[in-house]
Amino acid sequence: MLPTISMMNKKEWFENWFDSPFYPLLYDHRDMDEAGRFVDNLMRYLAPPIPSRLLDIACGEGRFAAQLAGYGHEVTGIDLSEHRIKVAKELENERLRFYVHDMRYPTYINYFDYAFNFFTSFGYFEQARDHRMAANAFAAGLKSKGILVLDYLNKTVVGNTLVPTETIIRGGIGFHINRYIEAEHIFKEINLTDDDGLEHHYQERVRAFERTDFEILFGHAGLELNACFGDYDLNAFQKETSPRLIMIFQKK
Repeated sequence: MLPTISMMNKKEWFENWFDSPFYPLLYDHRDMDEAGRFVDNLMRYLAPPIPSRLLDIACGEGRFAAQLAGYGHEVTGIDLSEHRIKVAKELENERLRFYVHDMRYPTYINYFDYAFNFFTSFGYFEQARDHRMAANAFAAGLKSKGILVLDYLNKTVVGNTLVPTETIIRGGIGFHINRYIEAEHIFKEINLTDDDGLEHHYQERVRAFERTDFEILFGHAGLELNACFGDYDLNAFQKETSPRLIMIFQKK
């Protein structure tokens, strides 16, 4: 069993936000059909032998780990949020297990055939060393010639289409959102008042990484970029127009 790891005395933004009851409420509109097609497309492209050992890094509530397991694979899902993993554990079966775990630290060593990091679940950290730690941990968990799929935002398109302010109503709660780019990070400030009249402030922050940044970062970890796609239908990546930056790395 994987250990629960929490090395920080002060909670970081992603610990506060992802463990809050408001995070799943704000994002309950996400297009699960589109995301499900993305997983299907990846499975057709990668064609992993059955059964393979798969790791879903930052798995959230486990929907896509469960979909991967449905192909007959042995899937492990990890996430730092205790609340999200508690929900995910309701999906567990003989091929599917979930653990609270920090992506900056290795899980099993040289164990997985494939690892997945979906939906911009990277770039969270303030310090460059933490991104290096995470990249090294991703690589350490893979067998030789193992595959990492990393799905990230496209910095260029985000910068050109950023909506600075908006209010979104979910479950009767107004989420007042401010977005901006500063010091190589993309920020989302979230303010809301709950049903009891209490005010809450949360922040999302990801590093504005580009393709070359990932090639260098994961190259130092022993992973080589083999393919790059620009959307969930796996069309070719176009820097000026692609909504996503989806990279396929292989362990050397």
